Amino acid sequence: MRTSRASKETAKVLQALSPPKKRQTRSAALNPSALSSFAYQADAPVKTDTPAIARLPRSDDESSLSSADTADIEDLVEPPPKRQKYDPTSIPRKPLSRTPRKARETVVKDEPDEKLKTPQARRVPARKIRAADGEVTMEPPSNWETMYNTVKKMREDNPTAPVDTMGCAELYWRASSPRDRRFQTLIALMLSSQTKDTVTAVAMQRLHTELGDTQPPDDVVIKTDDESKPSESKDSTLNLANILAVSPTKLNEIIHTVGFHNNKTKYIKSAALILRDQYAGDIPSTPEGLMSLPGVGPKMAYLCMSAAWDKHEGIGVDVHVHRITNLWGWHKTKNPEETRLALQSWLPRDKWHEINKLLVGLGQTVCLPVKRRCGECYLAGTKLCKSEVKGLSSVKPDPAIKRSPVDEPKIKVEPL
Repeated sequence: MRTSRASKETAKVLQALSPPKKRQTRSAALNPSALSSFAYQADAPVKTDTPAIARLPRSDDESSLSSADTADIEDLVEPPPKRQKYDPTSIPRKPLSRTPRKARETVVKDEPDEKLKTPQARRVPARKIRAADGEVTMEPPSNWETMYNTVKKMREDNPTAPVDTMGCAELYWRASSPRDRRFQTLIALMLSSQTKDTVTAVAMQRLHTELGDTQPPDDVVIKTDDESKPSESKDSTLNLANILAVSPTKLNEIIHTVGFHNNKTKYIKSAALILRDQYAGDIPSTPEGLMSLPGVGPKMAYLCMSAAWDKHEGIGVDVHVHRITNLWGWHKTKNPEETRLALQSWLPRDKWHEINKLLVGLGQTVCLPVKRRCGECYLAGTKLCKSEVKGLSSVKPDPAIKRSPVDEPKIKVEPL
């Protein structure tokens, strides 16, 4: 099948104007060189016997599509320059008005460094110091005397702890003989283990009045707060002879309110036999002799020596003394016996007798085992107690105001 010249030229024009198969820009699709053969040439001679494709110029410069009137705007406008990366140094910046960096460092270092040259004194616990000759001495904890005197002043201003009126040293019968009073002090200490002072006082009152075969004297009563008349008292029924004569069942019934009363009944009966057979009916006058009795440990022995014999040969350390001195940071001990040895290594001997009552009263009123009242302590805000819980109380108590203790007794036991 033959194709005419006009059909061929028409196909060529359509091919030139049709979009390319591959992705190209618009300027490439309308390339003047592709359409230059169809440009109109006014000055070119026309030859009828020459094909039209041969008469058209092939140069891009001679094409009318390269002129501003017929070219695409995208071909005439220069492409935008490539985006340059931001260079902060190329932008002029005004000088900062604040102090240069080196000057700032100098100013910051001047003042704090001067303060760091004089560090604050650290709280230091008791520790051993070895001298050049090899002698080892104990150095007391820092600020211990200030803390001790502060607590002592607080206790003197508020002598309302149970230990102040119902401690074991206060539970002997006033009308008894010196030997019986010493025995009564020992029994009170044996009953006080794992027992509150108020409960111990009630049990001692029953022993003073109900231990013998006779009825308790009529003039010996348990006074309440409304009763204030003193009464004459007869001798107590709590003595070595009555303890030896009483049956274990009755003794256990009398002291059943104290903790571990079954064991304490056995200890008291056994100790009474030892006192009768080995100590002529009196209590031992040495800590070792007291600790040889069943149920008597170092705490009871040293407290009994102070209260009964007025000999201060050791410190009676109970849970309050052990807990509070560790809270203060005086030492780090695991049990009351370690605390006793630690305190005796540096605490002046004239304070061995009073420290137990001092710290037990503090532990019963302010420095409680649970929910301590740090805001009511005279040490609050002094930075002396390392275990102070701040924010518990915003108002410091007035020393002139007497505060009720935690374990305030409901009854008063008299006379003793």
